[in-house]
Amino acid sequence: MRKISCAYVLAGAHMPPSMAQEIVLEGNSITALATCADPPDDVLALPPLVNAHDHGRAVRVSSIGGGGKPLETWLNYLALFPSVDPYLASLVSLSHSALGGVGTVMMHYTRAQGFTDLPTEVATVARAARDVGVRVGFAVSMRDRNPLVYGPSEPILTALPPDVRSEIESRFIRAPLKPADYIALADAVHAAAQSETFEVQYGPNGVQWCTKELLDAVADASNRTGRRIHMHLLETRYQRDWLDRNYPEGVVQFLDSIGFLSPRLTLAHCIWTRPDELELLAARGVTIACNHSSNLHLRSGVAPVGKMLEAGIRVALGIDAIAFDEDDDALREMRVASLLQAGNGFDIKVSRQKILQMVFGNGHLSVMNQPRDVVLSPGAPADILLLDWSRIDDEKLRPDIDPLDLLFGRASADDIDELIVAGRTIVKRGTVTNVDYLAARKEVLDVMRKGLAKDRLVTAMPALEQVIAAHYRDAPCC
Repeated sequence: MRKISCAYVLAGAHMPPSMAQEIVLEGNSITALATCADPPDDVLALPPLVNAHDHGRAVRVSSIGGGGKPLETWLNYLALFPSVDPYLASLVSLSHSALGGVGTVMMHYTRAQGFTDLPTEVATVARAARDVGVRVGFAVSMRDRNPLVYGPSEPILTALPPDVRSEIESRFIRAPLKPADYIALADAVHAAAQSETFEVQYGPNGVQWCTKELLDAVADASNRTGRRIHMHLLETRYQRDWLDRNYPEGVVQFLDSIGFLSPRLTLAHCIWTRPDELELLAARGVTIACNHSSNLHLRSGVAPVGKMLEAGIRVALGIDAIAFDEDDDALREMRVASLLQAGNGFDIKVSRQKILQMVFGNGHLSVMNQPRDVVLSPGAPADILLLDWSRIDDEKLRPDIDPLDLLFGRASADDIDELIVAGRTIVKRGTVTNVDYLAARKEVLDVMRKGLAKDRLVTAMPALEQVIAAHYRDAPCC
């Protein structure tokens, strides 16, 4: 048994913070929550945050030259990452999530390390998740078209100098798996890694990267197995334009026509969705994972969260591996979302309670395929984020201040005192308690530095970026 005395407890998204509370834990559950006679003044307890869309990258893309670029050129920089031990890479990435206040994270695994077959690799990713102590949703990446731009690759390759073309072809152009083989691969990953805390899903990368045959196969497999689908949709205006030209009936309507839309589907981003599309997504019970800082970094736009909520869509919050300061700080990400979506003046579009619902509850269904109203209450899992309230309210000018004002106004990962998941402390005062995060990070960076030093793609990238930028500037677009 453990008792935690708190100055404040924010038990759930739609509950006001309660003063002077004691939380009692036994094993992996909360057994009691009651008034505390003599509480300390230095702890605010709340549920851990959920990161509903991420990719599990161990290092930041800006460190390899990808900072401040639109998605369409930024994506190619991911190929510069040398392969590293998948256990260490996942341990580092998931430690970052935990240090940022996240207890449950979605990992859309778009870059396998490739030292073994994928099921064996994902089993090591699941082991890293268990060792760190976070819950993980894992989507098996799938794509079978458009490796360089939305459309044929040949014009891009033709525009490159011959030596650059050769390097780009060898790194980006390869025969994809057949749809049936992708489904079989996902089944094998599920058999190798699925558990109560590691949820395997289908991960088609996006309509612009997947043929109808692949999307048909995914929709059928999800319907047959009950597993979730996690996919990007309408992240940029260039995607909107290409999809409008190639799916004149409407891309969301197309997905509906093949049985792709269902409560088992999460769509990341949806920045460029239209009102009729939002209504259809709501009618089908789809979840949208919005990623505000990522969209700002990649100049993709701001998701219309207010309109999504008005349509009745379940919206969750993701970080997409690019938080505001590229540090996986989920508390700051919550603030960014609130500031961008609140509205103007006295006209509040998205309340703080709705933001809290995005970061506590809505993401859990999306990531773990289990509906769960995430609250701190007797009988609930012992998942608790403890913040250092004396640090957050360091000026202590008014004892009657609303804790939500300061939580949304200034709280960050630096204020985390402890993160508890299933009754187990996984972060304590800036340290990941169950693994040697610093040693793993050092080893990952050492391998990457050596790999980058001899990678010819580094010198080929500027020419590729120039040609791709010209392709989108010259193309008709919205």
